[in-house]
Amino acid sequence: MAHDLPNPDTAPAADALLSGGQALVRALAGHLVTQVFGIPGTHNLEIYRHLAAYGLRHVTPRHEQGAGYAADGYARVTGQPGVVLTTTGPALLNAAAAVGQAYSDSVPMLVVSPGMPLRHPRLSTGLLHEMRSQTEALRGVAAFSHRVSSVAEIETAVARAFTLFRTGRPRPAHIEIPLDLLEATEALGSVRLAPPLPRATPDPHALRQAARALADARHPALILGGGARDATRACLALAERLAAPVVTTANGKGIVPETHPLSVGVALHSPGVQKWLTARDVVIAVGTELAESDFWSPPPALDGTLVRVDIDADQMYGGTPADVALVGDARTTVQALLAEIPAAEEVHHARVPAEAEVAALRAARDAETASRDARWLPYLKALRSVLADDAIITSDSAQCCYYGALPHLPLRPPGRYLHPTGFGTLGYALPAAIGAKSAAPDRQVLALGGDGGLQFTVQEMATAVQLQLPLPIVVFDNGGYGEIRAEMAGRGDTPTAVDLPPVDLPALARAYGGHGTRACTAEELRRAVAAALDTPGPTLITVPEETS
Repeated sequence: MAHDLPNPDTAPAADALLSGGQALVRALAGHLVTQVFGIPGTHNLEIYRHLAAYGLRHVTPRHEQGAGYAADGYARVTGQPGVVLTTTGPALLNAAAAVGQAYSDSVPMLVVSPGMPLRHPRLSTGLLHEMRSQTEALRGVAAFSHRVSSVAEIETAVARAFTLFRTGRPRPAHIEIPLDLLEATEALGSVRLAPPLPRATPDPHALRQAARALADARHPALILGGGARDATRACLALAERLAAPVVTTANGKGIVPETHPLSVGVALHSPGVQKWLTARDVVIAVGTELAESDFWSPPPALDGTLVRVDIDADQMYGGTPADVALVGDARTTVQALLAEIPAAEEVHHARVPAEAEVAALRAARDAETASRDARWLPYLKALRSVLADDAIITSDSAQCCYYGALPHLPLRPPGRYLHPTGFGTLGYALPAAIGAKSAAPDRQVLALGGDGGLQFTVQEMATAVQLQLPLPIVVFDNGGYGEIRAEMAGRGDTPTAVDLPPVDLPALARAYGGHGTRACTAEELRRAVAAALDTPGPTLITVPEETS
């Protein structure tokens, strides 16, 4: 990706004295970071001092949780780590929910914070933002949390994080720099960078074993998760080689075109699809945990052979254990499988015509929830009609998203659907859309969610206004927390604390300096979104829903 090199007049000479703040920014620039998200505070000003000199652009959300979600959206769109700068204590904890979401969804994110001074006593002194242990707090939600003990170690910690992002399962990392080290100086040589490493490849014997199983399969199936994102072409070629239906997780949505005759789409939650999977003689799962959050229930027991492809060796015996374990990079591994499997005409022996099978599965999936999902279908069709093929949709933990858009809004590469799976945070859609739009200003970006989730991060309207990038925000308003309301009613309970007083959300958007309107029909939504895509700044479009 393009990278602005530091100004030669401000770049340090070899063995120059660098402060901890400058060493950090130099290390980020050396790893081709060009944009960061964060909020300056008393303890991190030495970092901010050096951003411009090294060509790092900065986006200022209105809350650190928003900074984390924006960095998450940026990372999912670019494939590069999203970087968050916070100050000490509450600021870092504000970002922790976003770190947990990035961990759940395998998103590369680097969070950098100051910490208490290097020799700060263990007993409380009442220093500003003091807490018992930032490192331990973030260790519970990040892949690692590294507190440095010297200026030189800052670059080592950054290189460690980027090695993780490039070689293992890409998850968030936290680096804590004692606030006195940010101002301290040391003589440093050339910047320390993560070493270039080849893509991980699977064991050759396991690869041959998997290829034989797939070539012999009469009823194969593919399950694609977010870890298959970089293997789009290879996965589609494998499906076509095997004439195998493809089901995706939420994070795998759109990896293969959802209009393709072999694509069942996002359907692991469908009882009919689950039953069908149990009867496959070979299932190959690429880049997915096969977790309860993917199936919305305990994963079904598979009768056939399970071939798992994952960069994370732990996945091979966690959850649903692999019968054939292919530990390696998804693209490299699937390409290697293709080289081992015979040509399509040699492996299609005695198979049910896959296109007919897929059509039946789609119909069964939709019939199971037709009465529940019908209310969103006209609106989703309207959205599809105005969005480009490469549009990016960010989603929230809202009924209109997981019941509506995930199964019923078809995508094809290079379009993207960013959804907070697993950890299931609320308030993701708006700040993630800001991160996605800042990463890809020439692509359409649309945020989709509900009124309850929006109000977790609605202050990021101000950030979207400041950036002045076209951004439609579609909000289905059911007067509170619709999913929890339905769950309470389903238990026979009286719905409690789920009905929120009405808020004039379009007016709130206008108060922030954006635009706001209502759409009571699918045609009104289509027109409003079409206009918003050509209007600088955010446009909040409310779609009223029945609450009973």
